[in-house]
Amino acid sequence: MDKDNRDDFTFAKLSDLKLPVTFRISSLEGTRRPRPISELLEKPELRFHGVQSSSLSDLYVTCQLVADNKPLTIPFRTSFKAFKTSFIWNEWITLPVRYCDLPLSSQVTFTVWDIGGPRAAVPVGGSTFRLFGKKWTLRRGKHRLLLWTDQEADGSMDSSTPSKLGIRDEMGRLEKLVKKYERGDLPKSDWLDKLAFRKMEEIHAVRAETEKSENLFLYIDLPRFDFPVIFSEPEVPSIPQPSNLALASAQIPPTPSISSSFAVDTHLWAVIDPEIARENPVEDKHRRLVRSHRSSPYDRELKPNAKIRDELGEILNYAPSQPLNSEEKDLIWKFRFYLARDKRGLTKFLKSVTWRDPSEVKQAVEELLPMWTEIDTDDALELLGPGTVDSRVRAFAVKQLSRADDDELLLYLLQLVQALKFESAASDQRSTRSTTSAISYDDSGLTDFLIARGVQNHVMGNRLYWYLMVEVALEDRVMAKMYGRVVFKFMNKILESDNGSDRRELMRRQGLLIETLAKRAKELRMSKDPRPKKIEKLRSFIVDSKNNLSTMAPLPLPLNARIEVTGIIPEKSSVFKSNLFPMLLYFQCSDGSEFPVIFKDGDDMRQDQLVIQLFTLMDRLLRKENLDLKLSPYDVLATGPLQGMAQFLPSKTIAAIVSENGTLLNYLRANNPDEGSMGTYGVEPSVVDTFVRSCAGYCVVTYLLGVGDRHLDNLLLTPDGHFFHVDFGYILGRDPKPFPPPVKVCKEMVDGMGGAQSSHYARFKNFCFTAFTILRKSANLILNLVALMVDANIPDIKHRDVHEQIQEKFRLDLTEEEAIKHFEALLNETSYFTAVLDRIHDLAQYWRS
Repeated sequence: MDKDNRDDFTFAKLSDLKLPVTFRISSLEGTRRPRPISELLEKPELRFHGVQSSSLSDLYVTCQLVADNKPLTIPFRTSFKAFKTSFIWNEWITLPVRYCDLPLSSQVTFTVWDIGGPRAAVPVGGSTFRLFGKKWTLRRGKHRLLLWTDQEADGSMDSSTPSKLGIRDEMGRLEKLVKKYERGDLPKSDWLDKLAFRKMEEIHAVRAETEKSENLFLYIDLPRFDFPVIFSEPEVPSIPQPSNLALASAQIPPTPSISSSFAVDTHLWAVIDPEIARENPVEDKHRRLVRSHRSSPYDRELKPNAKIRDELGEILNYAPSQPLNSEEKDLIWKFRFYLARDKRGLTKFLKSVTWRDPSEVKQAVEELLPMWTEIDTDDALELLGPGTVDSRVRAFAVKQLSRADDDELLLYLLQLVQALKFESAASDQRSTRSTTSAISYDDSGLTDFLIARGVQNHVMGNRLYWYLMVEVALEDRVMAKMYGRVVFKFMNKILESDNGSDRRELMRRQGLLIETLAKRAKELRMSKDPRPKKIEKLRSFIVDSKNNLSTMAPLPLPLNARIEVTGIIPEKSSVFKSNLFPMLLYFQCSDGSEFPVIFKDGDDMRQDQLVIQLFTLMDRLLRKENLDLKLSPYDVLATGPLQGMAQFLPSKTIAAIVSENGTLLNYLRANNPDEGSMGTYGVEPSVVDTFVRSCAGYCVVTYLLGVGDRHLDNLLLTPDGHFFHVDFGYILGRDPKPFPPPVKVCKEMVDGMGGAQSSHYARFKNFCFTAFTILRKSANLILNLVALMVDANIPDIKHRDVHEQIQEKFRLDLTEEEAIKHFEALLNETSYFTAVLDRIHDLAQYWRS
């Protein structure tokens, strides 16, 4: 590189530095004092320590590269050295890591060791040295590291043995100046420099500072590069865009293309901007000019022309998760009075309010919010999410929800209990809020609303009680305490109501029943007994009068408070084969009927509970449009973080039916024969109709929720033709098996309809299309319900972009006709008759358990 070119550069990039990390361990400075006699008398073994010997002991140094609390290399140590008058190693260490591969948090730990008796070593002191300085530059030159006496170096991010402290001793000050001098930051003056260095040598020779100081220092030398080396990530080579076919087979996400001029060194300029969170004053000024805070008569009467009306309509159709850009926000703000009569407009309007501007907040909440038309439930639920901070907006949403009847509210209760986490009272950030803020942090009244409805309606009150109890049992103690306060308030309100003490007593007995069953379920799960022995033990436990299980005073079942039970039938109760050995309990009901329940311990049933709740909601939405797809959303209730109960529907798995009856049609024919009906293959027509409808219903709802891990053991069929799914351990696109089909239709289901060419299969497809079309209209409601569950500690929802997963399934970007074609293409891809040979193999593999 010639001189002219060299001067153009002022720094080098770490990613270009392909050399191994190297440094020299130079010397140890400071006085090591022997142990006092009094200490030796107390601990005689200290006599063998190296520091007690008359000559200099055999010290050695170990060093190790660490980053983010993890070691990047094994420890390296200096070779043996016989010291005469001082501890000088002058040994170069080269680590098997290149500079370009170093993370920004890289540190080297240094520990000096001394003899601590026969075959033992004790730390003289340790120090943790950061390889990068404050400005992301690689450190270079000579360094003096403070040793923390009698401690081994601690390589954690927040190290307890840092190499530098704010000690301002004379030697440290002079060494800092020498480093500046060597870098060329201090002007050179020969005659003065000679004097200064001579004086420094005198100070060093006498070691006045180190004699006085109790501190020990380790000196190291780092390579001196020609330029400062700035930390930078290595560039990712740009991958040429693969064709669609290649993408499908290789499953490589396409890399976003960046214009070449911008791509050059972009990683180098990705420096943290401390002002990123602050507003741009120019944009702020522009916004204030664009938006009229004075509610002038002109503003109130402003109406959009046809073009702007279309633009506004498009914005209002955005999915809840889609952010608005500044132009869209300004447009909505401009026509805010016009939009106040549109129920879909409120959520978008609130997104366009600048919440740190008191005058905008005042106008939005005090003037516009009260005059806004009534909004739909899906928008009210969106306003109760974590994005809404102002309690007046949340109170407006609660007021809208209060219009819902008990049955509808029961559908959203699970999410509303989660929404309590986003209330101001729940968050402990009150102290950090500025008092001048225009946002109100009062209580929105959601807690009181849920409690009032729970007291009013026994069934809802029962569900609310169990939802709250699960939250109280969680590990997050802050939230558990908050939910505990809600339970306390709820219980007091129940006591104040009619028959309050009786209701409290029923809840106490429910708790006792669940506790007894959970204890027994855990014992059965842990015991090594064979299954027949487990069943025998369970039955004798139920019969035992001490346990109050075979007969009990009438008690609402926690799973469904509409059902009153009077005991468990011992001879019908059993234990399932699966890993957790769940119990099957047949409850005797007050009206003489029986209600079978599965009780599980050791399984988190909150995910199943959510899926079934969404299935119930979708079933309600379909029925509203006069489409009954014979769905069987059985009741599920998590009674704790790792236990719960589910309604048992007497049925058989497809796997069992195929092995016993050969086909599903044979099974249905055996249970519901009708010789005269040729069109339904000798099966009662209503049973085949139920089968076709329920297959279509589950096909669509499992597709929308991305239910995974389907095999013939978790697809069930009742004798009267109701087909349904169980076990929802994998949802939202997660699947333990490769090549999962997007729509879950297995060959056995198609055969049960009489094959892909039959009229029943054609009806099945039409039911699928109609259901998909109906549910797309309620996409926002389903999206908002799932989004409220993000903090509910449900494994498949935590840390994932839930909105994106579900939104992708609805394909809201397509017209109704295009959406039907899209779904048909997915069905055909799953069909064994149109799929290519390789795909048939994949599908066959997928359905094996």
